[in-house]
Order: sequence, then structure tokens, then C-alpha cells
Amino acid sequence: MSLLEVRNLGRVFGGLSALADVSFDVARGQIKAVIGPNGAGKTTLFNLIGGAIRPDSGEVRFDGLPLHRLAPHGIAARGISRTFQNIKLFHGMSVLDTVMVGRYTRGRAGIIASMLRLPAARREAQVDRRKAIEMLDLLEVAPLAPLEATRLAFGQQRAVELARALASEPTLLLLDEPAAGLNIHETANLARLILRIRETGVTILLVEHDMSLVMSISDEIVVLSSGRRIAEGRPREIQTDPEVIRVYLGDDHA
Repeated sequence: MSLLEVRNLGRVFGGLSALADVSFDVARGQIKAVIGPNGAGKTTLFNLIGGAIRPDSGEVRFDGLPLHRLAPHGIAARGISRTFQNIKLFHGMSVLDTVMVGRYTRGRAGIIASMLRLPAARREAQVDRRKAIEMLDLLEVAPLAPLEATRLAFGQQRAVELARALASEPTLLLLDEPAAGLNIHETANLARLILRIRETGVTILLVEHDMSLVMSISDEIVVLSSGRRIAEGRPREIQTDPEVIRVYLGDDHA
């Protein structure tokens, strides 16, 4: 059984079909990419998987269980975490505190215990701090822990956002255009970090426009166009698929 199953997913906005009958699987331990031109439905797909919007048709199943009735925080607690194309960090908060925010789905002590600094809450905070430092170390930005997150260089902010997403200990990580705004050297480093994340046992589904990144790290690729899946396969198969070439380069090249 696949870790993530997308089945006949559809969503309509104002009479326009953003997604129509999209199906694919993501195997446990896989890096799978979703690509397509602007307006293909990639962000809508991620928002459906993450629970930000509900499907009009079809369903998403995670580890065999349906997700469509869960709120985003319930989906996060189930084991799915995500990043965003536009980095969303908190002003005035340190890197370490920012990453610790990602531990909220693991919290069990409760508000009262936290306010009163009861032993259970203190123990939980210690665990959260240790896990956050582990994630920063994994992404090679642990020395930045005491600095204000929003004052870092863009590439470092992206690493902090990744660390925050990993702090919840997800089974599946959704990466929404992680290379957006990065230069060629930062993108190469990002590719290395994504492979390192996969080595920890995290399955990865990413939306990305940078084809060099997609082709270098993906096990499989799904191609969307006008809300429909037009191709799926390994990188080499996608590179030579006539329909994919037509969508990206036009009929003459196909």
C-alpha cells in the first residue's frame, strides 16, 4: 500500500476547473515531484492534500486513511507537514523558537500546565528544544539558533522553514517550490539537504519549477497541465514524453 493515494481528485473555483480527475500514488520513502506550467493546478493539489481546501470530487488517503474530513492541524498531527513558496517566519522570534513552533502537534502538557510551568510542561519543553536543535543540525544551521529568523539570508531562512516543518516529525513532507528565490549554489545545497531528509525516513512530495533540481533528486514525476495529469514516470521518461515537451515548449518542438 502506498503512503499517499490521490484518487480522482477534482476542485472547481467559480465554474473553472482547477483540478480534474487527478490520481497518483506516493510510495513510502520516495521523492516524488509535481511539475507543470503556471495554472496547472499544483498549488491547488497541495492545498487539497494539506486540508486548506476541500475537494469537490475524489479523495486523498494517507497511510490507508481518508484525509478530506480533517482540518489542517489534524492532518499535520496525522504526520503530514509542509513548507510554502513564500517563506512564512515570525518577526522578532529566534531561529530556535521558530523551529520549536513546529512541535505544536506533539504537545500533550496542555495550556494550564504550560502557564503554570508544571513539571510535565517543563519536560515537554526540554524535549521540544532538543528536537528543534536536532533539526537545525540536520540542515546545517544550528549555529544560527539564537539569531532572529527574519534577519537571515534568504537561503538560511529556507533552511529554517524546512527545520520547522521537520520538527513535527512528519512521515510525509510537502515542499512547495523550495528552490524559489535561491541562486544556483543554494539550489545545489538544497538538493543535498532534501536527499539527507529522505535518508531519515521522511517521504517527500514537492512542487517545483526548477527542472535541474527536479531531475536530480526525484524518483518519479507527475506532470499536470490545465488541472489534469498528462504524464507520470521516472525523470528520463518525463524528459522524452512528447506531451510534456509540447506543454512546455510548444507543438513545433514536440
